Amino acid sequence: MSPEEPTPPEGIVTPAEDIPPVSAESLVDGVAAPEPIEERTYPSTIGGAFYLGVLAVVAVALTVTVLGSWRTGIRIFGGVLVVAAAVRLLLGPRDAGMLAVRNKGMDAVLLTVVGAAFVVLASSIPDQP
Repeated sequence: MSPEEPTPPEGIVTPAEDIPPVSAESLVDGVAAPEPIEERTYPSTIGGAFYLGVLAVVAVALTVTVLGSWRTGIRIFGGVLVVAAAVRLLLGPRDAGMLAVRNKGMDAVLLTVVGAAFVVLASSIPDQP
């Protein structure tokens, strides 16, 4: 709320629609981002686009797993997590989008370990009669 607007009476909450949006981009690297000149498109970062791609491949992997070829589906799932780790390492903090959850090293290590574990487990589990 701007200073010229009256504050609501005690006990009354301002509806969310009346609160102007505030960007958190300045929290990423400590530098205030310039105001956008044009309407923002989504995903607004290359990392956001990769994140959507990872989600699409995960959906395909889960579909393959459900339809019967579980080893192939789990290998695809693990492989896309390893690719996401590589992309997370290559992108800076402002470009990582939703691939950035923690710091860069932790994100990459966790994605790599889980992805590699999926691939190794899918490959090492013996066939059952």
